[in-house]
Amino acid sequence: VQLVESGGGSVQSGGSLRLSCTTSGLTLDDYAMGWFRQAPGKEREGVSGISWNGNSTYYADAVKGRFTISTDNAKNTLYLQMNSLKPEDTAMYICAADFWGDGTCSRDFDYWGQGTQVTVSS
Repeated sequence: VQLVESGGGSVQSGGSLRLSCTTSGLTLDDYAMGWFRQAPGKEREGVSGISWNGNSTYYADAVKGRFTISTDNAKNTLYLQMNSLKPEDTAMYICAADFWGDGTCSRDFDYWGQGTQVTVSS
């Protein structure tokens, strides 16, 4: 199983980025997917998740109304649209897969990517 993130970069405050997580070796139909982030010196935190059946989504309070998670199961790809970015969103963003998970980012995930860096300047 491989999860490969892309789409990170450097933007100014208020800007937008769209992250992608391309998966191989698994079928998104069976997995909850999540986005996590880790900033230097801070613990990893769950940002957003989507349940295995796509019926429910989760967003951390800090990103509600600004980030949108979605999947394209035909492409086995997960996305995170990030709008109105703030300097505090600066972190390594990592996608993960959880077999039959609920997407709340509160469980241990089974597979993890390497991450893509997002840097937001003021």
